[in-house]
Amino acid sequence: MAAIGDTSSDTDTGTRTDRKEGEPVRDGTVLSPVHRALTLGIISVVLLIAFEATAVGTAMPVAADELDGVSLYAFAFSSFFTTSLLGISVSGQWSDRRGPLPPLATGIGAFAAGLVLSGTAATMWMFILGRAVQGIGGGLVIVALYVTVSRAYPERLRPTVMAAFAASWVVPAVVGPLISGTVTEQLGWRWVFLGIPALVVVPLLAMLPPLRRRASGPTEGAGELPTDRRRLRLALAVAVGAGLLQYAGQDLRPLSALPAAVGVALLVPAALRLLPRGTYRAARGLPAVVLLRGIAAGSFIVAESFVPLTLVTQRGLSVTMAGLALAAGGATWALGSFTQSRPRMEQYRERLAQLGMVLVTAGIAYAPAVLAESVPVWTLAAMMAVGCFGMGLVISATSVLLLSLSAPEEAGANSAALQTSDGLSNIVLLAVSGAAFAALGGGSVSVGHAADGAGEAAEAAGGSSQPGAFIAVYAVSAAVAAVGIVVAGRLRASERQ
Repeated sequence: MAAIGDTSSDTDTGTRTDRKEGEPVRDGTVLSPVHRALTLGIISVVLLIAFEATAVGTAMPVAADELDGVSLYAFAFSSFFTTSLLGISVSGQWSDRRGPLPPLATGIGAFAAGLVLSGTAATMWMFILGRAVQGIGGGLVIVALYVTVSRAYPERLRPTVMAAFAASWVVPAVVGPLISGTVTEQLGWRWVFLGIPALVVVPLLAMLPPLRRRASGPTEGAGELPTDRRRLRLALAVAVGAGLLQYAGQDLRPLSALPAAVGVALLVPAALRLLPRGTYRAARGLPAVVLLRGIAAGSFIVAESFVPLTLVTQRGLSVTMAGLALAAGGATWALGSFTQSRPRMEQYRERLAQLGMVLVTAGIAYAPAVLAESVPVWTLAAMMAVGCFGMGLVISATSVLLLSLSAPEEAGANSAALQTSDGLSNIVLLAVSGAAFAALGGGSVSVGHAADGAGEAAEAAGGSSQPGAFIAVYAVSAAVAAVGIVVAGRLRASERQ
């Protein structure tokens, strides 16, 4: 009970009282002395995750092509989200019972191990296995970070911490594609994966001491609670069911109906029990917050994942230039998060989330336009940046709203539900869009090698252009995002609640 027993916080005055000293200490900002070390440690972990996401996304088209796995392109992303669901459920209970430190350290280790496995893969399926191991680590880490924020910061500072999370994506979003593309072209895509684990040590060392002092140990009474094995079984059922559904979507044969049916039978009942009651009907308050998070994350991430492949195979860009087309998104995402974090915006947070979904829908809906040679690629970069601004509004707003609607002892479980919705939406939409992509001939597109130059890449793409496959992906994502506009109007809890 270290974190709970050592300090108490007054969220109204912005002071902390050290129970050992009995003296109030100012904690006016996230960089005040009492918060500074932990804040910098958290941000360093988020920087690592952000750099991995941007770097791997840039290298993925070449990796899939060299491993003869373009038809499994969506699976390379969804395997991460599938296993992250299990990590999320484990981390929620683990964090509530033992504090966020154990799942955070374990998650970072698994994350690094998955990168090494993918970087040394000889086949696409081995590559996908590495991504699955990464997903377990990512699920453990993200929930542990949310619980850390809930425990270590007064409520009025949490929006600022969430904005700092988003700001941590700015530098990786700008330099990540450039570094990843250069490494891919000069040394090979494997070094993108193998180089990132070396960065794990620094954030872990920076994070551990302040985390141990400020947010370690269980919440009051949580250490005596039994492990919710039912919830873990449900999470495992969701992960297995999602994996079977994704597999069936990538292998379009009559026999695939069997794993698809089993996947749905496992996935649907388990998912209904893992998320708050009323989530799928967008009940006001917490259920709508959880549902909106899944809709926003799933629709935008799926669309964004296919942008580099679209630009490389359909417009002949190098992997570096294709990755840079998304670079501005990191800055606008952070700007959106910063906008919603301002104290004067608190009363408008639900409206900002709805505006964010409008922008997300517009960004996704514009993406197919770039398939026409007459449309400048920079226009897609601009519209995706607009969508990223909307995502900054939505993701940070839902994070803050979730914590405000959660009692301290529920922060881990509710954060797990939020991340479960996030990952589950990614998986289902990747399964649907991946199946449509494969059915419309997407697996036949040729990435070519960035080192050959954009001209040769364009020539390679010319013989395997499948615009209909890409249009299907963006159409599914845009339709789902449009539903999110309606759901965002139901975030405020009813007065009866």
